[in-house]
Amino acid sequence: MLLDTYGRTATDLRVSLTDRCNLRCTYCMPEEGLQWLGKPELLTDEEIVRLVRLAVTRLGITDVRFTGGEPLLRRGLVDLVRRCALLDPRPKLSLTTNGIGLARTATALAEAGLDRVNVSLDTLDAEVFHRLTRRDRHHDVLAGLAAARDAGLTPVKVNTVLMPGLNEDEAPALLAWALAEGYELRFIEQMPLDAQHGWKRSGMITAEDILTSLRTRFTLTPEPGAARGSAPAERWLVDGGPGSVGVIGSVTRPFCAACDRTRLTADGQIRTCLFATEETDLRALLRSGADDEAVAELWRAAMWGKKAGSGLDDPAFLQPSRPMSAIGG
Repeated sequence: MLLDTYGRTATDLRVSLTDRCNLRCTYCMPEEGLQWLGKPELLTDEEIVRLVRLAVTRLGITDVRFTGGEPLLRRGLVDLVRRCALLDPRPKLSLTTNGIGLARTATALAEAGLDRVNVSLDTLDAEVFHRLTRRDRHHDVLAGLAAARDAGLTPVKVNTVLMPGLNEDEAPALLAWALAEGYELRFIEQMPLDAQHGWKRSGMITAEDILTSLRTRFTLTPEPGAARGSAPAERWLVDGGPGSVGVIGSVTRPFCAACDRTRLTADGQIRTCLFATEETDLRALLRSGADDEAVAELWRAAMWGKKAGSGLDDPAFLQPSRPMSAIGG
């Protein structure tokens, strides 16, 4: 098991497959992109499957989510999913994606064993999408969402970040659209993980701001029996249900005390937290010829040292040097 000194157990593994992305979201990276990892630095398919197998069979991981960057850019993704779905015990398998390319891969991913997807979409307006992402791919994301739903990758969750001066007034319209389409919408506070280090707490749209906006059109009541636990989203029934909406207040309403995540970067580093400033190198150990137990022991040691919280509420908080695209969502 992956225990820490605060009594938490990690059962949810986030696996970043690449740091590359085909969008340039303003809250994530500069328009020209970043310096990407070279192929020799990335974990191979064999190394990823080995680490996932080790995590599932020796360390108590029950949920595996593939992330990026943009994981659909990873060649061999369908085969990776298939191989992980054959593990015993079988983990729940999900994918966080920007949705570009999902229209042509959703069926194959579902057949390989993927259980569900999270798709990032911040606006219903194609022009605003272009301003936010610096790419004209809004129609591709909508098509990808529909394909995921039709392929049975449900519940299809839509992740939305609201930005001042761009899409901050869209919360009610986005929720109405998601309910009509059968998607589960989750608003996420903007986090200090942009490559430009331009995040400012004073300009952030908070969870309370989001709820206030939604209540101008909908009645929200806490979802019965939906104790938050380790789930990042606080969930609300919309107009009495059955539809619901989630709000993830990572900054203003942190859930660190119940966090159950461990993270593997595309270059084989273990991170105990999105906002960690230290990493533990599993790739070097793998490539030195270490056996599974040696790798597992290093992973356990890394998680044992997990800090109590993200430190976002500390005035001395320092943003991690790696941006979200290099860490994995």
